[in-house]
Amino acid sequence: MKQRKKIAWLMVLTVLLTGIMPLAAHAEKENDENIFIVGFDAEFPPYGYKDDSGEYVGFDLDLAAEICKRRSWTLVKQPIDWDSKDMELNSGSIDCIWNGFTMNGREEAYTWSVPYIDNSQVVIVKSDSGIGKLSDLSGKTVVVQADSSALAAFTGEEATEENKALCESFKELQQVSDYNSAFMNLESGMVDAICMDIGVANYQVESRGTGFSILEERVSSEAYGIGFKLGNETLRDQVEETLQEMEADGTFAEIADKWGLTDCICLKESLEENENGYDDTDSAEITESGKNRLDVMSVISQLGKGMLATLAIFVFTLVFSMPLGLLITFIRMSKWKPLQWLAKIYISIMRGTPLMLQLLVVFFGPYYLFGVNLSNSYRFYAVIIGFSLNYAAYFAEIYRSGIQSIPQGQREAATVLGYSRVQTFGKIIFPQMVKRVMPPVTNEIITLVKDTSLAFALAYTEMFTLAKQIAAANTSIIPLFIAGVFYYIFNFLVAFIMEWIEKKLDYYR
Repeated sequence: MKQRKKIAWLMVLTVLLTGIMPLAAHAEKENDENIFIVGFDAEFPPYGYKDDSGEYVGFDLDLAAEICKRRSWTLVKQPIDWDSKDMELNSGSIDCIWNGFTMNGREEAYTWSVPYIDNSQVVIVKSDSGIGKLSDLSGKTVVVQADSSALAAFTGEEATEENKALCESFKELQQVSDYNSAFMNLESGMVDAICMDIGVANYQVESRGTGFSILEERVSSEAYGIGFKLGNETLRDQVEETLQEMEADGTFAEIADKWGLTDCICLKESLEENENGYDDTDSAEITESGKNRLDVMSVISQLGKGMLATLAIFVFTLVFSMPLGLLITFIRMSKWKPLQWLAKIYISIMRGTPLMLQLLVVFFGPYYLFGVNLSNSYRFYAVIIGFSLNYAAYFAEIYRSGIQSIPQGQREAATVLGYSRVQTFGKIIFPQMVKRVMPPVTNEIITLVKDTSLAFALAYTEMFTLAKQIAAANTSIIPLFIAGVFYYIFNFLVAFIMEWIEKKLDYYR
């Protein structure tokens, strides 16, 4: 008993520390102006990523570290969800976005440093794909990272007519959360090409061997800068001043050479242009007054389409997982020990590993385990299979608890009356079990509504993913709140229906 209490207190302490540490870091930030918090995508090598030792490293992080060293600042490397970068910056959780951050198309949304990297969008294909130029992508499936420069190059307001026409020729333009998922899609044959930044492309192709190639034609050219909160020119000027010192004494070039980006740097030219009259203050003022206004009705309309995808996941998961859970319950309660252990192992795995991991295994498993090339339409089926297998495990245990709660005397009485085992279960046990498990089943169904957002792990766009994309495009948190209202209404209806069913089952009252 004492040992259990110690474990319980340790768990409570861990939870408290998890919540207190971010608050303490925020308080420290408020009390120490010399702390410089850099927001970055931790899955974006060579600009920022976690190395084998567990440290965050990269070209941009090295530049930030050198600036902090020279200005006697304390560097805080803060990984962020790229879709939420604007909310992080505007809320003051980070001081800047510094991670291969493209200026093109975003000139008026941030206070920018001068450009320091010339970058281009390129296309990566399998070496044996037969795709040698951009026109060969017609009828192909292309994948990009969500809210990336590649996506903007094809669908953004400033996309060229050539790129828009090229995008129209694709069979499909898909979005994933990170480039590792993009390469897994390409390796497994689910997509035909990836469009991404050339610096990241060179790193990825070199790291992954000879199975990939980069097309010579460029989709677009762009410039990288450091994005500060609109109007924060003081901090921008301090960072730029130190960058100028680093360029003058050769430190900037040394760091670029370390990461193989020597051919891409343009800091010297940008600084010279800045001295000759470049000024972005006016653009910042224009942005403040002329910022895109969010069309709430348009957002609701778009989210309505995403709601259909969420509803499809929800309905099909229930249709398959609830009867499957009952089957697993029978196996779990079998008198044959091997079957019991098989069900126990299955339930343990499903409940003990993340649903997102299970989705990835269902989706990519056939290719990596058996070498089976699957069509793109399998993506939706993988979502349904993954969700159904996961929720069946939870329903199985709920059903088992309901069945075992029925007194044994009722089974014995049914036997005396001449009922078979099937009749006993169907007419006596099952109706009572259904009534008793309604509350926990309702909880699981409500959880399912919210878990549908995990479908984006397989590049399947449902409502919340769509809300994040809209929020990123409009630099507004409003779409997320609207999505929250959608979820609440959905769950309210689910709870209302389940409560109505539960009352109907109270027939003895």
